[in-house]
Amino acid sequence: MRVVIKVGTSLIAPRGQIDANLLRAIVDQFDLGRNEYLIVTSGAIAAGMSGLALGKRPTDVPGMQACAAVGQSQLMHTYERLFFGKKVVAQLLLSSDDFTSPVRYRNLQNALAELLSLGVVPIVNENDSVSVRELIGAFGDNDELSSLLATAVKADWLLLLTDVDGFYMPDGKSGKKPKLVRTVRELTPELEAQCNGKSTLGRGGMISKLRAAKLASEAGVHVAIVNGRHPQAITLAMERKTGTYFPPQKEKK
Repeated sequence: MRVVIKVGTSLIAPRGQIDANLLRAIVDQFDLGRNEYLIVTSGAIAAGMSGLALGKRPTDVPGMQACAAVGQSQLMHTYERLFFGKKVVAQLLLSSDDFTSPVRYRNLQNALAELLSLGVVPIVNENDSVSVRELIGAFGDNDELSSLLATAVKADWLLLLTDVDGFYMPDGKSGKKPKLVRTVRELTPELEAQCNGKSTLGRGGMISKLRAAKLASEAGVHVAIVNGRHPQAITLAMERKTGTYFPPQKEKK
């Protein structure tokens, strides 16, 4: 089975520093003997903030580029240590052009297919240090990137790991707590309207996860939004016992 795991900034670097212990707990859940994994990792800018001793996320593009460049090397060093003795990892920094240009898209698919055939775990991120369109929102965020990647490799599952238990809907009654939606079969404008806000260190939010889930599920991928802090998040999500599940809308070609 082929699985794309997207790990958000709120998990990787919740306070601007890489949480290696949490990442280790996530990687330890991988069934490396049975499944192929691709990781879409956020956190480069947040990690770079720590390396550069910055108290808050830069708002200017050059500042974000600098943070991304510094943080990306820290991220890869962390992943190499986590997979040491288990799997070889490879870094891929992608931009929107890699998915919109037919030639580059085919080259990307070929490279990923070869890496997976060799038993390598691709570690994927946006190319934030040089491709500024990603930083200013032309591409979106790593939620969108993960859905595009899952489609490109014909993944069986896309797991969007975050710091909440899934997608919540208001109860509709005054004073009632929002309810966790266990299955979303269709993303409607009404559902999108329930989302607001984003993390202080990341660029996404629940709305971007819903849209990523819609894109991937329409391509035939099983998708789940799940709390990555749960010690069995990956296993239980794929068993549909936790998080919010989005069934595939069609069979993969």
